[in-house]
Amino acid sequence: MEPVGLPLPPGVAARVRIAWRPVHPPYGPAQESAAGRRAASAALLAAGAAVSAVPREADGRPRFPAGYAGSISHTARLAVALVVPGAAGAGVDIEDAVIGPRVARFVLRPAERGALLPPAGDFTPRELFAAKEAAFKALYGPRTSDHMVFWRVELNAFGNCLEASYRGLRVPVWIRSEAALTLAVAIRTHS
Repeated sequence: MEPVGLPLPPGVAARVRIAWRPVHPPYGPAQESAAGRRAASAALLAAGAAVSAVPREADGRPRFPAGYAGSISHTARLAVALVVPGAAGAGVDIEDAVIGPRVARFVLRPAERGALLPPAGDFTPRELFAAKEAAFKALYGPRTSDHMVFWRVELNAFGNCLEASYRGLRVPVWIRSEAALTLAVAIRTHS
């Protein structure tokens, strides 16, 4: 899957760098993490960063260089990284799993299910799950608690994208899906 066609507004798209890397055999957590770090390095270099290493914070989150908001996501076979110079936060998620009704009921609030899933809405449970994950990554920071969990993010339809909110912070979330994979991107422009 290529990032071409992700429905980002032109002003936003010009700043966003997305890099994809395959996960190499034997396909485990270590290989997924390594593919994510390779993707992050490539996205940073494409964004013009002088440093391409992405160490881990104490809690395991990737630490991008000052001035570059970034995020990493992976499946068992594919990793992606997003870098947005100058943004306050960025989140990316890729999902290839089927999100069944039980998980959808747990992750999505009744209002989200009623407004965003068919027949009222046009989103799939996998798309909304990915949107919450991407938003969580973009929103997690100084104004959120260490106990923030992604399913507490609220989603609403917002023009050609979704708007995610948590404790007064709001971010747009853009989604692109193919039959086997969903990509969600969230960008926080201010603290």
